[in-house]
Amino acid sequence: MRKRAYWAIAAAGVAGVAGLGWWIGMSQGMKMAAPAVAQAARKAGDIDPATGRKVLYWHDPMTPGPKFDHPGKSPFMDMQLVPVYAGEAGETGVDVSPRIQQNLGVRLAEVKRGEIASKVEAVGNVAWNDRDVVLVQARANGFLEKLHVRAAMDPVAEGQALAELYVPEWVAAQEEFLAVSRMQGPAAAGLREGAAQRMRLAGMSEAQVRQVEREAKVSPRLTIVAPIAGVVSELLAREGMTVATGTPLFRINGLATVWVNVEVPEAASARVRAGDRVAVAAAALPGERFEGRVAAALPEVNTTTRTRKVRIELPNPSRRLVPGMSATADFSPAPRMALLVPSEALIRTGERTVAMVAETDPSGAQRFHAVEVEAGVDSAGMTEIRAGLEPGMKVVASGQFLLDSEASLRAGAARLGEGGGSTP
Repeated sequence: MRKRAYWAIAAAGVAGVAGLGWWIGMSQGMKMAAPAVAQAARKAGDIDPATGRKVLYWHDPMTPGPKFDHPGKSPFMDMQLVPVYAGEAGETGVDVSPRIQQNLGVRLAEVKRGEIASKVEAVGNVAWNDRDVVLVQARANGFLEKLHVRAAMDPVAEGQALAELYVPEWVAAQEEFLAVSRMQGPAAAGLREGAAQRMRLAGMSEAQVRQVEREAKVSPRLTIVAPIAGVVSELLAREGMTVATGTPLFRINGLATVWVNVEVPEAASARVRAGDRVAVAAAALPGERFEGRVAAALPEVNTTTRTRKVRIELPNPSRRLVPGMSATADFSPAPRMALLVPSEALIRTGERTVAMVAETDPSGAQRFHAVEVEAGVDSAGMTEIRAGLEPGMKVVASGQFLLDSEASLRAGAARLGEGGGSTP
């Protein structure tokens, strides 16, 4: 009887302990769930209404390395993430008194929006426009009796006489045409047109055929004229030489437009596109700027200089730009709005770009911490920020290297302290 009473009392005790444990667990769970629900509506940078302190980020105390912008359940452990507040020892920042800031020469700059242009400059040389070239050839067998242009690089005007040829075949064709022209009768017109066609087939130009028709006499010497204005870049003819059909006599390069071939750094070549407007200054013509456009960005990068050749086409009505001149091209696209900071405020380590951000807590104390940013175009001492900062933030523009070193040392000491505390 006593034994049964003992076991009944023991069972009741176990049930009571289990019930008490369940009640305590539920109470603790409700207490932990309440802050989690309150935190769910917050994000990094907000003020915690319970403590009045700014939340920098959330982390798992058992795995303190990763940082999270929002509260929630830890992906590493079965527990809620814990907030880290501004000014706590675990923060990778540094507090600096106003007196120390003055001694270190700390200077702040505001992150703000402004206009920036991805300006690119490159140097090169003026060259012939290879699309404005004419090769003058002999159109029949003959003898070159006289040259009017006697040296290479001589300028010529359109229609200017270049040389005089004696072509026996042309003389015979002209005599036949003149003889038919004097004939009368209904068949004379057809014969005359056939004789004119034979002159064309012999290599005479339409202007030369019209000249024979107009003057009504044989021209033993036929003049070769320049088809365009420019410069005789190659002179392949000499007086007294015998020429055959297709023999090149002159190469004429036009100067109405010229090319400027510049070497653009590989890193900036993606910002230069065909059709872009560009301003060019020549060293031989100080104070003058010539407006042109990008004709082409050649599909090749020089592996030695790491540059890409860009071809610029310039109008040259006064012919003041001549091949061989050195020139500087200024690619200036329209400015655009961007988030800007002084270039000196950024710390570039090679692996990442960091800015030291200054924050002031409700008590008025100032604290600095490193923020990784994505930098864009540099221009006139300012750098575009694509990610990492917001307008109105304050960044350190002078003395940031000392602050970054101090913050890194404190973060390293904190990590060592955490590692030491976990060692049994």
